[in-house]
Amino acid sequence: MSTGVSKINLNVTGLSREVYKGSATTLCAGCGHNSITNHLIKALYEYGVEPHRLAKMSGIGCSSKTPAYFVDQAHGFNGVHGRMPSAATGAKLANRDLLVLGISGDGDTASIGLGQYCHLIRRNLDMTYIVEDNGCYGLTKGQFSATADLGSVLKNGKVNEFETIDVCGLAIELGATFVARSFSGDGKQLVPLLQAAFAHSGTAVLDVISPCVTFNDHEGSTKSYAYVKEHDYVLHSADFILGRGEIEVEYEPGSVQDIELADGSHVMLRKLDRAYDATDRIGALRAVHEARGRGELVTGLLYVNPASEDLCERENVPRQPLKDFGEADLRIGRAEWAKLMESFA
Repeated sequence: MSTGVSKINLNVTGLSREVYKGSATTLCAGCGHNSITNHLIKALYEYGVEPHRLAKMSGIGCSSKTPAYFVDQAHGFNGVHGRMPSAATGAKLANRDLLVLGISGDGDTASIGLGQYCHLIRRNLDMTYIVEDNGCYGLTKGQFSATADLGSVLKNGKVNEFETIDVCGLAIELGATFVARSFSGDGKQLVPLLQAAFAHSGTAVLDVISPCVTFNDHEGSTKSYAYVKEHDYVLHSADFILGRGEIEVEYEPGSVQDIELADGSHVMLRKLDRAYDATDRIGALRAVHEARGRGELVTGLLYVNPASEDLCERENVPRQPLKDFGEADLRIGRAEWAKLMESFA
């Protein structure tokens, strides 16, 4: 006999998908950033992130409003424009148990925040860094951003005469250990890439092309829905397999690249019509540059180094969160102090 109560699907932590939602969006209808939010909700729910272990960090811009729209029970910090990496670094060093998720934009990352972005990557902080990339400044009436492609055109007819800053190419060059690019309208590709980024130990950069429907979705824009759909150069389809149990994979030899991450999870890259090795750093740079030369947007997992050492490991940061240390743990005794002073003699 039916009780009239619908069954609610719970994830591995016993939570429903509703828990991963946030406030109603205030962004423009049709904005690509809203699509990314929906994909994030799905990825976090399926991955089984506990809200109290999630730290949502952002700077300033349309993109930086995104953390308000998912997992409202998580920690959140909206920092100064371009300075989100500093806040993210402090949060992770204070508590290694946090899953730090940074949401930024092309202005917040590639313009005012470029210096912090570069040094975050060099340090290999264990976090997921998402760039919601629309190639324009949506909060200040749609001027070109630093990620706008050379030769792209604004709605008023102005042509961009400056070279683009490719945040993926730059990340690979600086030693990022996980770099991917996707499209806000391709959840099938983006969701597993997000989950693989959560599982990766180190800085995971995801450049997500996210069309601005108000200022940059017209003919002549290289960040519009139509342009991306016509010029998307897909490297492979990706599957993510959590490392919580026995992992069995069946595939034809040569058709799949199986990458095991530090926590035992796997990223399965199913090759399409081309050979591509996501662990080849130079090959990744070549793919990015060649695709740009053809006017294409290469998407997929561009590069990953699953054996990398993140900042906390390199600096021997204790596993115990700093907030849990007592005075006795933090203050050395007289004998230890005297020994330390003698070491400088």
